[in-house]
Amino acid sequence: MSLRDKINLQFNAALKNKDKTLVSTLRLIMAAVKEKDIANRSGEKKEESKDQEIIKVLQKMKKQRQDSAELYKKGGREELLKAEEEEIKIIDTFLPKQLSEEETKKICKETIESLGASSIKDMGKIMGSLKQKYSDSIDFSKANIIIKGLLNQ
Repeated sequence: MSLRDKINLQFNAALKNKDKTLVSTLRLIMAAVKEKDIANRSGEKKEESKDQEIIKVLQKMKKQRQDSAELYKKGGREELLKAEEEEIKIIDTFLPKQLSEEETKKICKETIESLGASSIKDMGKIMGSLKQKYSDSIDFSKANIIIKGLLNQ
């Protein structure tokens, strides 16, 4: 079953169950996916977004909500913070499982060793290699910090 189908099924179930938060978040997801479809149609492909593209849209949406949540936290806006956190949880249900910090650290060490990287100048090579192999499962903001720490030892 495609990711698009899973989103639609969950949306229909949320409508039946009258879950307002879930319905509104899924509507936002579906609108973002539709926007991506429209952008694809104007390009050379002229086809619906594939699962990989939908995952990228969801990751972008999650990042936006995390940024907003951080601002709400600083501003003491608990009700808005809670709403953003709920949306993040819903978006996470459709994203591939992210690797833990320990797993990320292990992969970063292995990549550094395999590339023979020794300084921050090699950061681009390391990140490029990680993006090729683990684009969906690593949080690159964490990986960036871990790699800098490993290279500065």
